[in-house]
Amino acid sequence: MSAPQLVVHRDKELMAQAAAARLITRIVDAQAARGSASVVLTGGRNGNGLLAALGSAPARDAVDWSRLDLWWGDERYLPDGDPERNVTQAREALLDRVPLDPARVHAMPASDGPYGDDVEAAAAAYAEELAAAAGPDDRGGVPAFDVLMLGVGPDTHVASLFPELPAVRETERTVVWVRGAPKPPPVRISLTLPAIRAAREVWLLAAGEDKAKAAAIALSGAGEVQAPAAGALGRSRTLWLLDAAAASELPRSLYPPATA
Repeated sequence: MSAPQLVVHRDKELMAQAAAARLITRIVDAQAARGSASVVLTGGRNGNGLLAALGSAPARDAVDWSRLDLWWGDERYLPDGDPERNVTQAREALLDRVPLDPARVHAMPASDGPYGDDVEAAAAAYAEELAAAAGPDDRGGVPAFDVLMLGVGPDTHVASLFPELPAVRETERTVVWVRGAPKPPPVRISLTLPAIRAAREVWLLAAGEDKAKAAAIALSGAGEVQAPAAGALGRSRTLWLLDAAAASELPRSLYPPATA
């Protein structure tokens, strides 16, 4: 696993624009090297802000959108098209504006889909979809994601892995169901830390003063059960992308420049 690197931007708008440019570069490089790219999206204001910035970026046409696989780190178990679902928000921010191959957009199941109220079966089905897409050299029953993005919650949660709850303790499964999440809606599907740590690069996004304490806790040696963001690590790179407000409680010793 890689040690965290930090990039701190002046404000959330600049952070979103810079992250979008960085993501375009990573996708283009992966497509040049392997023919396709695989990215895990995150919801929330920072994830959607990045997607919106990507949609308006001049370099977005450098991406071959037909050779891009999109996955999600977590999802609210709500009906298809519900405005609170991450995939709905992603479609509005970007996905409906670019020529993606629909077969390569891997949304997590909805509560009005084939599994109905059985969120456990829905989580298992997504795990099977991930396993089917994994190559012979990929680890842990998931594809080797080129970039996996995560928003960081004020309580240090990532995806739908909340502090101290059973999902963050999972060590075998790649996808879990969550009931009783402390943040509504209470029923969710989430990748686990083992699945997250199979990614080549993990990017954690945090902007705003309400994320400052979470960033400081996660980057100051906290355990992953108490601070799930601390356990979100990429195999080759772990990158924290913050604005100045979210970085305001970090000691200056944690500000080394990230390598290109």
